[in-house]
Amino acid sequence: MTEQRNYRAAAGSFGAVAAEYERGRPGYPDELFDALERLWGRGLKGARVLDVGAGTGIATRLLAARGAAVVGVEPSDGMAARFLASSPGLPLVRGSGDDLPFHDDSADLVTYAQAFHWTYPERSVPEAVRVLRPGGAVAAWWNVHDETVPWVRARAERMAAALPARYHGYGGITGHTSHFAPAGLAVERTVLHWERRVTVDHVLTDLTSRSYLASLSPKERAPVLAAEREALLAEFPDGTVVEPFSLDLTVAVAPG
Repeated sequence: MTEQRNYRAAAGSFGAVAAEYERGRPGYPDELFDALERLWGRGLKGARVLDVGAGTGIATRLLAARGAAVVGVEPSDGMAARFLASSPGLPLVRGSGDDLPFHDDSADLVTYAQAFHWTYPERSVPEAVRVLRPGGAVAAWWNVHDETVPWVRARAERMAAALPARYHGYGGITGHTSHFAPAGLAVERTVLHWERRVTVDHVLTDLTSRSYLASLSPKERAPVLAAEREALLAEFPDGTVVEPFSLDLTVAVAPG
């Protein structure tokens, strides 16, 4: 029970840093949605999509731009408020992946952008299957900092040393795929690589929105962020950071 409370507390920490999340988090390249369509076997245009754990709407807006009829689903008050402010033309429903507030057979695609790991798969997978139409799919993806790059790996090591009880790195979707196949879904996975160029301040804003720092008080975060500023400026003296990502995508398709 204690582990579950801690998990929920970490998940709930995002509301307080919704502004930083919106400003700092990376978006997604077009190649992600091309790959999603390829693995699913159909296009996003006109598809009824539930974007679960929509946060501030970063992925929701990109799905809409591809022609999807998308509805954001978000449990956090702070994140929902930011979503409505930044995506006024898109619908938002309050709810979570563990208990989707939608009818059976009502969606073509259920997506989780940086969000599936905040659900309990024994609940969220059956819920996704319940709302899917025949031939529909579940898609989960993460922008993962590419730790094959030395400075990214060094940052992860600093975080693990500074926050041993909070920072656990990225475990990937691997542990979750076992939940999809028994549910009757055909699972496909791919990893894309891309990078963005941002300022040191932008990177620090992004870090502030990560659960392992968001769940700290501003006073507790300050020395960690100060150390990161110093390390980043040593690596990138001109203040422009080339930040590499591995974009981990899993698509699980229901029978047609």
